[in-house]
Amino acid sequence: MEWFFFDIFSNATILGVLTLIIITINFLFAIGLIFLERRSAQSIWAWLFVLFFLPIFGFIIYILFGRTIYNQNIFKINEEDKVGLEHLVKDQLDELRNEDQKFSHEVADEHRKIIRMLLYNNQSFLTMNNSIETFTDGNEKFERLLSDIRNAKDHIHFQYYILKLDGIGQRLYEALLEKQQEGVSVRILYDDMGSRALTFRSFRKLREAGGVVEAFFPSKLPLINPRINNRNHRKIVVIDGAIGYVGGFNVGDEYVGLSKKFGHWRDTHLRVEGNAVKSLQIRFMLDWNSHAKRNNMVREDRYFPELGHHGNTPMQIASSGPDERWQQIKYGYLKMIYSARKCIYIQTPYFIPDQSFLEALRIAMLSGIEVHLMIPNKPDHPFVYWGTYSNAGALVQMGAHVHIYEKGFLHQKVMMIDDEVLSVGTTNIDVRSFLLNFEVNAFIYDEKEAQQYRRIFETDIKDCSLLTVEKYAARSKWIRMKESLANLISPIL
Repeated sequence: MEWFFFDIFSNATILGVLTLIIITINFLFAIGLIFLERRSAQSIWAWLFVLFFLPIFGFIIYILFGRTIYNQNIFKINEEDKVGLEHLVKDQLDELRNEDQKFSHEVADEHRKIIRMLLYNNQSFLTMNNSIETFTDGNEKFERLLSDIRNAKDHIHFQYYILKLDGIGQRLYEALLEKQQEGVSVRILYDDMGSRALTFRSFRKLREAGGVVEAFFPSKLPLINPRINNRNHRKIVVIDGAIGYVGGFNVGDEYVGLSKKFGHWRDTHLRVEGNAVKSLQIRFMLDWNSHAKRNNMVREDRYFPELGHHGNTPMQIASSGPDERWQQIKYGYLKMIYSARKCIYIQTPYFIPDQSFLEALRIAMLSGIEVHLMIPNKPDHPFVYWGTYSNAGALVQMGAHVHIYEKGFLHQKVMMIDDEVLSVGTTNIDVRSFLLNFEVNAFIYDEKEAQQYRRIFETDIKDCSLLTVEKYAARSKWIRMKESLANLISPIL
């Protein structure tokens, strides 16, 4: 009998100690959330809810999904290169401060405050001599990319969030392998979670031929990654320092419309020639050096050749990530909204912005600016979709034109204002892209490119249904419940 009561007492003691440990850990994480980490009040409350209502699993979820990269210099650049880059940025900032000194391009001059903001916050230097080819179909984009790869003479830098070695992925891999065997230097950087089916063994032939492959924030154990919430969402290809690709398409058969679930895949990607390619090259080098265990890249003339004149389109390449002090691309979006005089066009698969973004759009609409938003009808993430639908419904009630894309899955991340300024890249309109992921966007100041995008948008409208106030008000109670749940957890989606 004594042993029985002793066992009960011992078990109770152990349980009490474990409970105290869990409460202490939750309390420490809560202190960290409130006082140490750069988060919105919404995000703090959402994580506090998780920590205290799921005391056993909450801190595990937080370890995997919740930690931020705060003020860490993970992207390093040689001091020699940094001095040259800082000199260029300083010269452009001085030019922008001098209001009497005008840009030769009228639209760029009109929006010099957006240019200055991105340059000041992100060292996104402005280049003027660019030409752009826009792709809205995956088959066309990848055929063009394959052609450029086959014509490469010196190097190919290849970076994607999702890289699958399926049909289109295998064709690209074989083309890269062939070029490496010919003596062209090939580097592949993929995100370890986005491309979780890959391992270094997947690239054995390329590495044996001399190619180099790295994974961004690789997992320590299968499917266990302490940086699961901070992913490199960028898609960048640079060929011979002369041709660059940036946009929304990843590499996989679904991106060429071969997925039974999604069907037609609607996305937007850019092929760039001109000095903006230098910015893409720098971005790739920074990303590569942050995770390369060997073969760090240093500035070489072959990576930055003299390009001459390719076009007349002004462009900035802006990047953002959780290591940065400012949310650069989000600020770029906001500055575009506040600069708009007539119209705002947005296409995004996920529309779960923070309060500042929603308020900017409300102010625009109340000022008489026409707002068009296009979102997909097919969800790839259910909670994200219902959060998107809820926010879209709120905009409809304010007078926005919300178009629901019905043909397949809409994945592009594009914003345009006034047929003048256009942003195309990897950044979704959500907290994840604004604060957690590493992203890259091209900001383009050109009437021709902006007007081309509006024509593309108007073509897409033919495959859309219009979300009206009446249609949104008639949604079922079940949909309303899913929206409420999505809105509750949206700060951590």
